[in-house]
Amino acid sequence: MNESNPIRVMLVDDHAVVRSGLGAFMMVFDDLELVGEAGGGKEALKMCEQLQPDVVMMDLVMPGMDGATATRVIRERWPHVQVIALTSFKEQELVQGVLDAGAIGYLLKNVSVDELAGAIRAAHAGRPTLAPEATQALIQASRAAKAPPAPGFDLTPREREVLALLVEGLNNPQIAERLVVSRSTIKFYVSSILSKLGVASRTEAVALAVQNRLVT
Repeated sequence: MNESNPIRVMLVDDHAVVRSGLGAFMMVFDDLELVGEAGGGKEALKMCEQLQPDVVMMDLVMPGMDGATATRVIRERWPHVQVIALTSFKEQELVQGVLDAGAIGYLLKNVSVDELAGAIRAAHAGRPTLAPEATQALIQASRAAKAPPAPGFDLTPREREVLALLVEGLNNPQIAERLVVSRSTIKFYVSSILSKLGVASRTEAVALAVQNRLVT
């Protein structure tokens, strides 16, 4: 890419001051050309259709159509247009959401001008760029996905109610009387609770419930 054929960049941000600052930065680099600015997602789609930029710098949290939604539509309609999320936020949901929508990069607004220019060039070449904070968020999301479910996650509300009475020290007849059901029904609930918690006795169930705060 050279000065006679620069990378065409469009900015999408609902803050005019941010757009102005990014626009000024663009002028420093001969191989980057600012071709348009949009104040929101819907406006971005209209301008993208008209301007056909190479790379879109996309804010995420905006009124109306958010950045992730706009990114998804842009990538579906114009697959050749690359999108870099440029935001102040590093929450896992935002990172995952916009990358799933098709963004090739995720940067925070405290990035240096050289890093931003490098990310634009990388995006135009089809290479991703992620802020360290975004990478960390994805790693944490991956670990959370692989983590085993917490004990008692599949207990029904009624089973939790019975478990709470077990923790209080009540036996089956007392629990049946408290809940106004038959003893055989309580026996069934207790058996189901032991099975779901993976324990062999009421005592173990009570210990696990207390340890993991399964009941209040």
